[in-house]
Amino acid sequence: MRVIVVEDEDRIREGITGLLGMLEGDFEAAGEAEDGTAGLELIKREKPDIVITDIRMPDMSGLEMLEKMQEYGIQSKVIVLSAYSEFEYARQAIRLGVTEYLLKPVSVDEFSRAMNTIKIQIEKERRLQPETLGTLEQILGAVLYGQLEPDEEVKLYLMNRYGLDARQEFAEICIYLGNDYGVDSGRTEKEWACLLSQRDDLEYCMIRADYEQALLIVVYHFRDLQELERRVQILLLQEYAGAKCPGSVGWIMSEGISSLKQKFELLYSYMDWNLTLGQDVLISYPKILQIQTSVCVYPIELENCFKAEICLGEPERVKKVIESFHRYFSEGKLYTPRDMKECYVRFIWAVINITKEIDMLDYGNLNQQSILDQVMGAKLFTELKAALEGLMQKVKMNKKNEDAIAHLTVRRVKSMIHEFYQSGITLDEIAAKLNVTPEYLSMQFHREVGETYSSYLKNYRISKAKELLIGTQKKQYEVAKEVGYADSKYFSKVFRECTGYSPAEYRKSHK
Repeated sequence: MRVIVVEDEDRIREGITGLLGMLEGDFEAAGEAEDGTAGLELIKREKPDIVITDIRMPDMSGLEMLEKMQEYGIQSKVIVLSAYSEFEYARQAIRLGVTEYLLKPVSVDEFSRAMNTIKIQIEKERRLQPETLGTLEQILGAVLYGQLEPDEEVKLYLMNRYGLDARQEFAEICIYLGNDYGVDSGRTEKEWACLLSQRDDLEYCMIRADYEQALLIVVYHFRDLQELERRVQILLLQEYAGAKCPGSVGWIMSEGISSLKQKFELLYSYMDWNLTLGQDVLISYPKILQIQTSVCVYPIELENCFKAEICLGEPERVKKVIESFHRYFSEGKLYTPRDMKECYVRFIWAVINITKEIDMLDYGNLNQQSILDQVMGAKLFTELKAALEGLMQKVKMNKKNEDAIAHLTVRRVKSMIHEFYQSGITLDEIAAKLNVTPEYLSMQFHREVGETYSSYLKNYRISKAKELLIGTQKKQYEVAKEVGYADSKYFSKVFRECTGYSPAEYRKSHK
């Protein structure tokens, strides 16, 4: 059992500490202090099982220290030391819940008896609860995840051990880290612990919410609720401004241990408001319900611009369109998180459909459900951006590099088709340029590409026609001529055979 000795006389303090090691009962000296002020700080930090204190000390008396311990809900057993002339102080100490009262000079027998009495009391109280309850962090974590029912025995234990009564008021602070949880949770935990431990008007414990990729700080025994919330917001503005923080912070109040789980789940459901408010704003429930938002109009012009630029195969222009789409949601207006997510889903689906149509995307290996889950589960704007950017990394802007054709001759054939498809170059003409027979070239091309020369040329022309129909306003006959078809009606027939749509129907379906 851990013991702290608070005594201003060095000789007595050292003597009592020395006696602890001589007693039976596994008593351990957890620290010493020479006055009530230092003693209180030590007790708050170490949370000992037993406190041994003098009554009359400089700066802060033992009685004043006991009163502070009561205010903070510290339930350590207490042995008070005093002289015979200080009996009135002893009466006050008894009213403050002192377990044992010993007169100076303290005899070894009396000290041993008092320590043994306290040991029996503590062991009896601990038997009221299973040994598996563990620390306060473990208990609250088990309650939050439904692994422990906060029944009357649990509540009694929390009251006796930590001074948490049935209607204890808690401030729950959720720090959402998202994908940075594995990297930054340890550093973030240390930063918050350093900041909170500097305050003497509250107590707290931290719980790692691995599934939610968040840290939960449960604050209790605080004095001024409004001041506490204000300090948390100031912390965000000072330390987390400019997206220095990898996550976002939320706040909610709960009453009683039984409400911790429900309130945490409620707060977590509102953490995505950082999408629109920014990471340096505290998501405080129920204040978040009062926010006035603007109507979110989907930027269709940016989608159309994307279609045009992707069809032209201009990577830098495409990149600028994506940047403009991100910027559209961070220009001062407040939108609901759901509206923002729906806009991203719509734009991402447009990207998938267009790049699939013009053969810039390996659609068969694309996990669309994963992208959807990433967007709808986003709680940070960086997570929304990452979903779209991740998709764009799968788009093959340079289609000339899409296949690693081993045979140099076939690679040269494909290159010539890509260069001269508009002029209607024939297999015989290419064979003559490459000094091979048309028969050999036809066989080699079909073996490596998996389709005939004429089929490949037709499909390549149609893919270019798709790009022009989606990305430009050119008329049908202009598109036909540009991809190598002199007869517009014949082009329309071939286009329908390949796609199932007429050119006009296809263009309409992608507007």
